Amino acid sequence: MQSTRRFITGFLISSCLVLAALIGFRLAAQPVRDWSRLRGFTPSPQVAKLGTDTTMTDKATRLFYINHPEVLGREAFNSACPDRGERTIVLGCYHSPQNGIFIFDVSEPELAGVQQVTAAHEMLHMAYDRLSSDERARVDTLLLDYYHNQLKDERILKVIESYKTSEPNALTNEMHSIFGTEVANLPAELETYYQQYFTKRANVVAFAAQYQQAFTRREDTIAAYDAQLATLEAQITANQAALSQQAEALRVDRPRVEASNDQETIDGYNQRVTAYNVLINKTNILVDQYNQIVEARNKIASEETQLQKSLDSTVSPE
Repeated sequence: MQSTRRFITGFLISSCLVLAALIGFRLAAQPVRDWSRLRGFTPSPQVAKLGTDTTMTDKATRLFYINHPEVLGREAFNSACPDRGERTIVLGCYHSPQNGIFIFDVSEPELAGVQQVTAAHEMLHMAYDRLSSDERARVDTLLLDYYHNQLKDERILKVIESYKTSEPNALTNEMHSIFGTEVANLPAELETYYQQYFTKRANVVAFAAQYQQAFTRREDTIAAYDAQLATLEAQITANQAALSQQAEALRVDRPRVEASNDQETIDGYNQRVTAYNVLINKTNILVDQYNQIVEARNKIASEETQLQKSLDSTVSPE
């Protein structure tokens, strides 16, 4: 019985040694693969600037460059990123594991900053891939706790909701990239976590706010126009109802007034006609104001649509 125990014990020890050796090999292999990916790679000036603009740390820059990031025009981007699963305002894709980061070349001046946020967003997907199981579990807990208890930004909440449908299995992965690049104030533990990737994360968030402002400014203007239009429409409708009633009353009374020799009756009728015409003029002025605001509103809405097209690589420019 003793020999059997010794044999089993010896076998377990040997197995553990083999397992340890395999784990050690895998741990050693990753730096070798990284070295192989980085060997001879020189980022384009545009790509290098994205890393600098977003204050990527050396660790983050390494993760970014391992993927040989490229900024691509419409056709090349669509070829590199055929999967349209990720449809947020950040246009880019990351091919896991470390098989490429591609960024859509958005040239619209008002959307300056979108490429920086895209670069940081996709780099964080790579970073998430590299987390150990224990660290990922810890980070996921922090992300979900913030999402459920502290996140108030309606736009980001809507984005997360869309991912629940489009990519339910990658929800915390997407939170990891979105929160890190688009939320200004995070809980202290998350802020500390992201410090390994950005020396000044606020710069990335500022880029996100910068291009988002191009939309929110127009949306706010459109909302203000809609409020004015609603008020004018109510007034015009009320005026038109009053005019209809007055016109009918004048029509009914006209034969009687025309047959009357009473000057007071005639003067009273004429005063009513004058008031009717004044109300017509006021209503016409309101209608002109309404139409002018509609024209201005549609112009802003058209601008917003064009900005959206600038961010959509599947839409050909006009």
